[in-house]
Amino acid sequence: MNKNILFSALVVVLFLISNPLQAQNPTIDQAFKTETVEQLGELINARYVFPDVAKKTSEYLQSQLKSGAFDQYTDVKSFAAALTTAVQSVNKDKHMRIRPAPGGMKAAETPESMVDDKLDQMAWQRGNAAGFREARRLEGNIGYLDLRGFSPVEAGAPMADRYMGLLAGSDAIIIDLRKNGGGSPEMVQYLCSFFFNTPVHLNSLYWREGDQTKEFWTIDKVGGDKMPDVPLFILTSSYTFSGAEEFSYNMQTRKRATLVGETTGGGANPGGMFPINDKLGVFIPTGTAINPVTKTNWEGTGVEPEVKTTAEEALDKALELARAAADEYRQKTMEKYRVHLTALMAQLKIPDVSEENLFDVVQQCTNAGLLTEDDINGLGYEYLLMHQQPATAELIFKCNTRLYPGSANVYDSYGEALLANGKKEEAVKSYQKAVEVAVANQHPNIEMFQTNLKTAMNSPVKRP
Repeated sequence: MNKNILFSALVVVLFLISNPLQAQNPTIDQAFKTETVEQLGELINARYVFPDVAKKTSEYLQSQLKSGAFDQYTDVKSFAAALTTAVQSVNKDKHMRIRPAPGGMKAAETPESMVDDKLDQMAWQRGNAAGFREARRLEGNIGYLDLRGFSPVEAGAPMADRYMGLLAGSDAIIIDLRKNGGGSPEMVQYLCSFFFNTPVHLNSLYWREGDQTKEFWTIDKVGGDKMPDVPLFILTSSYTFSGAEEFSYNMQTRKRATLVGETTGGGANPGGMFPINDKLGVFIPTGTAINPVTKTNWEGTGVEPEVKTTAEEALDKALELARAAADEYRQKTMEKYRVHLTALMAQLKIPDVSEENLFDVVQQCTNAGLLTEDDINGLGYEYLLMHQQPATAELIFKCNTRLYPGSANVYDSYGEALLANGKKEEAVKSYQKAVEVAVANQHPNIEMFQTNLKTAMNSPVKRP
């Protein structure tokens, strides 16, 4: 199954915007209705994820046609609505909808029309910012993200990186999906990955075509900082649908977030738009979601939030909960930082501290987000120049080379400490490494590193 198949809402939106003449509503005759019902039944039988339900649905359409249930509808729009009601009365699938396509939805597209459709989609995606409407920092250091859709991951992931970057460092995060109708499962997977550090099986999609199941796991690396421990709240409404429901359900079943708001729409079967004829198209679910925890999905039932309230009051309620959670998270985080930093200071006080012991605590501080490469470098110079402890400074700089072996600057600083400790031969090797890495990375300060190497080679051996 093509990875770009979307959940219903996004496909329907793109379908509609690529047909700007939707306001037209042509009249239809009995022959058109008969042909439409026959073609719709064939499509459903060939594509719908549940063949037995497809058969019942198509048979019901034929019975409705023969009984005259569609006789009263004389225009495309009302006929499409009647067909939608008919199919959903049997399969209960909220994704399956028949839509008017007065601009012409033809099975055989010309190259020109395909170009126009693609440009329309790109224009919509650009104007929609891949569904990312707003990111801001609320009082109490609470991050807020208003997300209106899950665009294809090619467009959505770079935007997610930017918006999530704005929320980095938040003590709690609220993601607002109250106006989100769904979208790409790959984009759902990508955004979920910001909130887990270890591999997590989020969801699976079974596709009728090929009788295959695709598993969706969290991605190891995203384009920003992961936030596996930050309290997360998700706002939902009855409009929240499809891919937005999957995001909510993924987080809920993994106990990673608290949902606040209304029970969602209840659509768990992804698929795509198919032309019935030049006036009508149908969204047919060709797959179904299978959650690895519950072994089922939210089809027909929706995702029920832990904290139930109206869509209008959901944000205020979530803010109340988020402020309390942020206070607790901040307190725990500061205590964790205190433990790491205290351990580091204790090691630095030891006159003959071992390299491995010091490296362990420096690495722990780095993993906790307390120390960056520049922080460690600055700490090394503090002990080299201010505290006049070149042996300790040497170990600090060496830790930096182990943590950031791809940086030219760490080898340059380490060389300076080695030289201060009378280790000229080792210092020269470190300076040479700095130049080597700088050249490989096309570092803008290559000349400075080369000058430092030459100075080290020509310097007399100093005894510490």
